[in-house]
Amino acid sequence: MGKHTDFSRGLLIGSTFGLVGGIAGSYWFQKKQNLSPDEILNRIKKAFLEEGPIEGSWISFETKPLRKFAIRMNGVEGGITRLEDGKLVAYEFMADAKTGAVLTIDRLAM
Repeated sequence: MGKHTDFSRGLLIGSTFGLVGGIAGSYWFQKKQNLSPDEILNRIKKAFLEEGPIEGSWISFETKPLRKFAIRMNGVEGGITRLEDGKLVAYEFMADAKTGAVLTIDRLAM
């Protein structure tokens, strides 16, 4: 009966380590992963929609390496078009690929 108990204890310890390792690995992987370009665009569109309707939007699915002084990151480019005072106005933005934070946004009159 002693061998059976040792086996059960070892199985329990091994299963516990496997479960904890799997959870930690999953958390680490999700933290390292970028947001999808679609998710980034949806967040930015949501902010623009609070001020009024938009005519169109786009986002690049390729990331670009960026550097702001000592900070390095990957970014994605995109744009929003909407009517303002009867005129079509375009906005182009650069967003952090990991967090979705808008790094730059420029208004372009058309």
